[in-house]
Amino acid sequence: MLVLSRKKNESIVIDNDITIVVVEIRGDKVRLGVDAPKEIPVHRQEVFEAIKRNQQNGHEDAANEAAAGES
Repeated sequence: MLVLSRKKNESIVIDNDITIVVVEIRGDKVRLGVDAPKEIPVHRQEVFEAIKRNQQNGHEDAANEAAAGES
């Protein structure tokens, strides 16, 4: 795993078309902004795991609803 240090308003670029920006640092929480093409799904880890579980169980609609509720 590559580990990088960034300060507020600094960014990381992945493969020329994905940018991750440190938006805010407050205590032990970091807010990140992700700019990626629409065809590349971006999810929090727990939402991604729920989507995979639901897809494995044949409940793709429930997974899509979980992803739609993410903001």
